[in-house]
Amino acid sequence: MASHHIKKLVNHFLLVVLLSLIIYAFWSLDYSNLANMRLNDLANMVKGLANPDWTYVYDRSGEDLVYLMFETVSIAFYGTILGVILSIPFILLASDVVWGNWKWIPLIGRLVLNLLRSVPALIYAILFVRIVGPGAFAGALALGIQLIGMLGKLVSEELDRSDEVPVEAMRASGASAFQSFQYARIPQVIAMSASHVINHFEINVRSATTLGLVGAGGIGAPVIFALQQRNWGRVSIILLAIILVVICIDLLSTQIRQLMK
Repeated sequence: MASHHIKKLVNHFLLVVLLSLIIYAFWSLDYSNLANMRLNDLANMVKGLANPDWTYVYDRSGEDLVYLMFETVSIAFYGTILGVILSIPFILLASDVVWGNWKWIPLIGRLVLNLLRSVPALIYAILFVRIVGPGAFAGALALGIQLIGMLGKLVSEELDRSDEVPVEAMRASGASAFQSFQYARIPQVIAMSASHVINHFEINVRSATTLGLVGAGGIGAPVIFALQQRNWGRVSIILLAIILVVICIDLLSTQIRQLMK
């Protein structure tokens, strides 16, 4: 009875803290810029966005929308493949079931993964632009390194949650630890791991659209230039292209997941 009362008090305390944070967040915002908002500017922006610049779609210049969107998707795809390959040793390093009683090794592995995924892709992009120079390769490296942290965490947790019964059955039949891991544990996480990879490819496509802001290739730079010039027609056609690509990738990934079931 006492533990239930304590739990109730803790829940009430957490609720009060949450409400206090929400109130403080709204109270501390600077609303003074609302006075500078002009309805004419808003109307011009809406009018420009409603009239996409179709001439920017394809002009054979190598800097048109088709080329840059293809480069953006390529950055996301390359970064995803790179992240999947490089994440494998980190997945094994961070999984408790791999190391048994050596609990300190997974702790180190999870710490490394936390550090890798805590840095935004845009920061990685700035670093790699300095290291390998501007371009799509820097963007792909940025997405790949951040993906190591995300996939490493998710897949290692899937390994730790896998059913022990098939593993123990194989060990009882004379299989080695490696064989039981390969044939009884890994098949349990393959489908979920593939789903995580597909989800993060979708996320990488959206992230890749912003990496061009720091010279890491893709559609990001033309977006910021168009916004600075208030070229709303070009902004509109770029946004339409991004939305269309994301929808197509989502439909494709849905079909892939259904085939995997």
